[in-house]
Amino acid sequence: MIKFLLWMILLVFCWPLALLALVLYPIVWLLLLPFRLLGIAVGGVFALLKAIIMLPARILRGSPAR
Repeated sequence: MIKFLLWMILLVFCWPLALLALVLYPIVWLLLLPFRLLGIAVGGVFALLKAIIMLPARILRGSPAR
């Protein structure tokens, strides 16, 4: 909602720039999409490494009695 309000203010003060931002936003989003996917993949790899490193401690700790 804040982005929309900021865009409306920009539209009032400088409408050509606001229209340019409106047109360029999807293009920039598409260009940045591979970097987001790469970030998700790297986060998954780090989570896997953390799980592998912490596995001996989880095994030694054991499960709580139910």
